[in-house]
Amino acid sequence: MKFAILIALTAVAAAAPQNGYSLPDPSTRGVLEAADVVPILRDDRVQEDDGRYNFDIETGDGITASESGSPDGPEGAIVASGQFSYTAPDGSLIEVTYVANEDGFQPEGDHLPVAPEFPHEIPEFVLRQIEKAAEEDALAAASTRDAPSQLYQRPQ
Repeated sequence: MKFAILIALTAVAAAAPQNGYSLPDPSTRGVLEAADVVPILRDDRVQEDDGRYNFDIETGDGITASESGSPDGPEGAIVASGQFSYTAPDGSLIEVTYVANEDGFQPEGDHLPVAPEFPHEIPEFVLRQIEKAAEEDALAAASTRDAPSQLYQRPQ
């Protein structure tokens, strides 16, 4: 029995981390590294009973975020707007403002790609063809709406 306990203790000791945990070096205070803890400088949050909310956050490494929202969307969906910013690895400041509503998440920022302008005007004959197709679709939908469906009727 003593031998089994000795083997178990040896296994536990062998499985323990070999490098241990060390405290940060005080001489590097103020220099943030990937493994350092980043302090939260500001974390203000307000949640109202009617569903409205807002928050404002700032961290020690320069990240900021703020958002406000309310249940003003269709069927009480949350409509929100806000901003966040941080420093990219290359040192540039990234700033994003956004709105999130029934049209989806709509970010804006100088660093975000923008679709190029349409290269040319749409020719008139194409616009007429699109209009004609829409009229034909509307007529087809109206005629099938008024007529009984032949799809699921019993044979006579």
